[in-house]
Amino acid sequence: MQAQILIDNEQRAALSGKTFERRHPVSDEVVTQVAAGGVADALAAVESASLAYRSWRQSAPSERRRLLLKAADALEARTPQFIEAMAAEVGAPALWAGFNVMLAANVFREAASLATQIQGETLPTDKPGALSMTVRQPVGVVLSIVPWNGPVVLAARAIAYPLVCGNTVVFRASEASPRTHALVAEALVEAGFPAGTLNLLVNAPQDAPEVIDTLIAHKAVRRINFTGSTRVGRIIAQKAATQLKRCLLELGGKSPLVVLDDADIDEAVKAAVFGSFLYQGQICMSTERIIVDAAIADEFVARFAAKASALSCGDPRTNPACVIGPMVSRDSGPRLNALLDDALAKGARLACGGRAEGAVMPATIVDHVTPEMRIYDEETFGPVTTVVRVSGVEQAVEVANDTAYGLSSGVFGRDVSRALSVAMRIDTGACHVNGSTVQNEAQAPYGGTKDSGYGRFDGRAVIDEFTELKWITIEPSVQQYPV
Repeated sequence: MQAQILIDNEQRAALSGKTFERRHPVSDEVVTQVAAGGVADALAAVESASLAYRSWRQSAPSERRRLLLKAADALEARTPQFIEAMAAEVGAPALWAGFNVMLAANVFREAASLATQIQGETLPTDKPGALSMTVRQPVGVVLSIVPWNGPVVLAARAIAYPLVCGNTVVFRASEASPRTHALVAEALVEAGFPAGTLNLLVNAPQDAPEVIDTLIAHKAVRRINFTGSTRVGRIIAQKAATQLKRCLLELGGKSPLVVLDDADIDEAVKAAVFGSFLYQGQICMSTERIIVDAAIADEFVARFAAKASALSCGDPRTNPACVIGPMVSRDSGPRLNALLDDALAKGARLACGGRAEGAVMPATIVDHVTPEMRIYDEETFGPVTTVVRVSGVEQAVEVANDTAYGLSSGVFGRDVSRALSVAMRIDTGACHVNGSTVQNEAQAPYGGTKDSGYGRFDGRAVIDEFTELKWITIEPSVQQYPV
């Protein structure tokens, strides 16, 4: 497979002629040959987007809607290619790849529905005969940076929402999923988006700091949206702050699933398995902390471990039906093993699974986790989750909030009023009563609190993220001023 830079709807090599390789996390074979864009390519991408912005900002809402709907169809038509690319580049089973494409198409269709909803309002004024109002206007060029773990849907929301608001986009692809991200850009070209409205930049990992610095500093770039780790998010926010540019940051998570003493255990177990092990637990809202009332903990853990142990493992390229594929990097194994060893040495117990070998790790549950263990509050981002046992609702809420993160959460309990009360007290951007922490719908605002970032993707919230609010008055032609 190949991935090239896309500027003015034309694929091109890096101006330097350099390339880099994306290798499979287990076999180490080359899966994608990638153009290694540099500063000159970044400048060309922004300049193209800046020029295209002049006309795109004037485009009719019906035209934006038409193109976004065509893009949704073009993405869906590429589903087999996405499945192939995601299996090779990021070890994604067909279930996760297909899920990504479905969600991405939904994002483009939801964005299309917003085309006529970008509205201002009239305001009362003390000036006789004057009209006071607000309008929403596009901001300019938007820099979008997304990771490899949900490469299609995360790309979709970082592209579709700025475009429907009248902005143009420079999309910086992940070094781990360059071909997957290139497929997204190609779908928009096929849909008929004008040249320069979306430009794709790919770069080698070692060149990322210089390339991103160049993009953030460019005067035409007026917004930055970043999805990724909290560590890198802080760096992006700091760099943007020096340029007085607004960010939308969706960062890491340590999402809790609270299982109250009256929960339907079988339903809670199903949600726990789905939330913990879908795509090897490498989702920002993966269930990494299961907080279970001690009264039902033994029964819950036994059923949870039985289900998790039955999950099929393998290489999605040869076994598309497998649930647990390899992690994105062979470096993930040693990192997770260190967390596991620390927890077991301090009294945790292994309910199922075990140590990783490079990028390969079975579904693993660590029970009896306590605050002095690193795994209690460090993001695992792999096929391993933790069980923390508590006594009563108050301790459950306290433990759920005992984390620097605040992205997603869930609460299980038959008494819905009590479960809702718990949900209202958990400090996360989303909470699902009797549902998994892993949920996303294009019409619902999504984002985090605390170290999980700020701002919201999806729903009408994106209008505020990707437009400027301007106050306009139309005043009488003759006025009296005191000076």
